[in-house]
Amino acid sequence: MKAGIVGLPNVGKSTLFNCLSNAKAQSANFPFCTIEPNIGVVNVPDPRLEKLEELVNPEKVVPATVEIVDIAGLVKGASKGEGLGNQFLANIRETDAILHVLRCFEDDNIVHVDGSVDPIRDKETIDIELQLKDLETVEKRLERVKKAARTGDKEAQAEFEVLDTVKNTLEAGKSVRSLEFSEKEIEFVKPLQFITIKPVLYVCNVDEEAAVSGNDFVEKVKEAVAHEDAQVLVLAVGTEADINELEDYEERQEFLADAGLEEPGAAKLIRSAYKLLNLQTYFTAGVKEVRAWTINIGDTAPQAAGVIHTDFEKGFIRAEVIKYDDYVALGSEAKVKEAGKLSVEGKEYVVADGDMMNFRFNV
Repeated sequence: MKAGIVGLPNVGKSTLFNCLSNAKAQSANFPFCTIEPNIGVVNVPDPRLEKLEELVNPEKVVPATVEIVDIAGLVKGASKGEGLGNQFLANIRETDAILHVLRCFEDDNIVHVDGSVDPIRDKETIDIELQLKDLETVEKRLERVKKAARTGDKEAQAEFEVLDTVKNTLEAGKSVRSLEFSEKEIEFVKPLQFITIKPVLYVCNVDEEAAVSGNDFVEKVKEAVAHEDAQVLVLAVGTEADINELEDYEERQEFLADAGLEEPGAAKLIRSAYKLLNLQTYFTAGVKEVRAWTINIGDTAPQAAGVIHTDFEKGFIRAEVIKYDDYVALGSEAKVKEAGKLSVEGKEYVVADGDMMNFRFNV
């Protein structure tokens, strides 16, 4: 599962990517410095892992990860191939969620491609380009479906109705994610891989003074996206970059305290991206390793087992489940069993975030 960082040139995308991944994507004060999409595999910060490490004392700890893709800056006309438009749109189509970076700070030393700072205009520029590309996609499909619908094909008629609604929504300047689809309707929509159906998190890039409480630009963004099913996160990307340069943990904590922050904003962003991708974590814990495993929200016990190995899913018999809070409160698996807090679950069990699991299987 990948989250793509998008935005206009010079809004702080590559600097943010560097903070998240510790990879050093080229970051410069001019458009298109990120030409190939950089991909970083980022650890998901989870204090529960630290607690489990303390209790179990394993040989190693393996956190959950999420892939972050840094995509080239987009400009007006991208949907028609302007700038690196075609490449940008192909790259973003391959991601599962969008981290949309908006510049919410003034700085005369960093040029803005449109000459002034206006996050709402910037957001609309990208929205329009993505909507135009989706419009092109739906119009092509509608042409084909229309012919079959005219012959009386009921399936084609149903598809035509759904896609016509999508077309009208896009023409009204709204994204596909603003629509709700039934299970049947989503079957028509899913194969078209609409870009604007992807979940989005707006990252307001502010200066250090606004890192804690935001600024007027941020308030405007919140107001503009209030009707969307989207999150807004405030992040001082330049400050995050400075924190990232510090090798010493104590120095980092001091820097954070001076800035009025409890933890790096990048950690919040990674966790938000994880949720945005509809992901959650379960744990396995033993002396060899304590590990966080990534599954989709709503996955059953056999599906969760399959993440470890496909044989676990095929030959699934049962899962032994301990709630994280019970484990921490009682201190060990043996004490959890003594207290009768270990449950044995079958194939229908839906895994909860933070469950600690052992699987029994037979192949």
